Amino acid sequence: MKLADVLLKRFRDRQALVGVIGLGYVGLPLVREFCHSGFRVLGFDIDEKKVAMLQAGKTYIQHLPAKMFRQLIRERRFEPTTDMNRLREPDAIIICVPTPLDKMREPDMTYVRGTTEQIARRLRKGQLVVLESTTYPGTTREVCQPLLDATGLKLNRDYFLAFSPEREDPGRTDITTKDIPKVVGGASRSSGKVAVALYREVLTTVVPVSSCDVAEACKIVENVYRCVNIALVNELKLLFDRMGIDVWEVIEAAKTKPFGFQPFYPGPGLGGHCIPIDPLYLSWKARQYGRPTRFIELAAEINTSMPEHVVTRVAEALNERGKPLKGARVLVLGLAYKKDVDDVRESPSVTLIELLQARGAKVDYHDPFIPVAKPMREHNITHMRSVPLTPPNIRKYDCILIATDHSTVDYDLVVKNAALVVDTRNATGRNKRPAGRVVKA
Repeated sequence: MKLADVLLKRFRDRQALVGVIGLGYVGLPLVREFCHSGFRVLGFDIDEKKVAMLQAGKTYIQHLPAKMFRQLIRERRFEPTTDMNRLREPDAIIICVPTPLDKMREPDMTYVRGTTEQIARRLRKGQLVVLESTTYPGTTREVCQPLLDATGLKLNRDYFLAFSPEREDPGRTDITTKDIPKVVGGASRSSGKVAVALYREVLTTVVPVSSCDVAEACKIVENVYRCVNIALVNELKLLFDRMGIDVWEVIEAAKTKPFGFQPFYPGPGLGGHCIPIDPLYLSWKARQYGRPTRFIELAAEINTSMPEHVVTRVAEALNERGKPLKGARVLVLGLAYKKDVDDVRESPSVTLIELLQARGAKVDYHDPFIPVAKPMREHNITHMRSVPLTPPNIRKYDCILIATDHSTVDYDLVVKNAALVVDTRNATGRNKRPAGRVVKA
């Protein structure tokens, strides 16, 4: 029997052991779905603290409850580990590691390459390797496959390789990982068939495509679409502000059209692991083909400039009240990159804090989901703790800057007690609250 047929049978019979590398916002939801579908899962992470927390029945991601993983571990369906030597054990290995930008704003393949090297050292016949980390078209073939081929094992004959982009939306409750359509493309026809068979055992809808390159490009296109449209409304916000027009009211009116329009909303900058980063992966790759990506680069320029615009608005609003930004006390509402999650990856709130501090402001933050600031690759604010949002505390600050519109925050309380509110999310305007001391930014 061919190795591909052996794997397919093991998937159907739920006899396959699945390995997930990277137990974060992408990896842990996958662990949950594979376990709930009857598979045993071996979870790998280099962060000893994360693994120890999981082993102790605790969670570090707010929307993924500890109780669920405690049960999976107790039933021996899920085992978290830092021991990379155990990569020999799984029949399928799914890579869910970060793909950041380096200091030159170019793709940083350190995590993908390092993880693939770890797999290559233990690669055995009959294993499927799937990369899920969002990246530029060509990564699976150009980065992963050569490292695996260097072992002497051959694609299709000895092992299988595919790409399937993650499509997680942290904090979303109306659709789960199981129900998000899963795009899958193989480094070969046989590899694609094997990878599609694995995901079909677990997820509601699987979308096969002709190659891993198409699957890689698919995810980039999704994020370029959002990045460009967010940049558009950010630019319109700046224009309409000069014209004395409320961009939020304009968008609410425009979205009443039942066709030909999809609403996007302005903000203080882009956050999350995907939209601020992934389009620049494609822009970098395009340069290898001598093609400019002007929309992408202009969108990145606009979105990256938004925190500076917000800080300028804070300074102007304080100045109008006879208070300089230097020495002013500013409370940033929301450290997460979007509402109702504890995810700080690429959060514009962190950039706002650093810009305000650089201009002499005394800055604190409040976030109901992040009691203590989390470590980040490019920022160091771990000394900061969330300030309780009480009327006496609010009155201590010269400015309350709404950077994330968490739905659990009482914005009426904020407006009632604040000397000044600078609102980047229209959090204070949705119910026609009186403007008073509120400035939109």
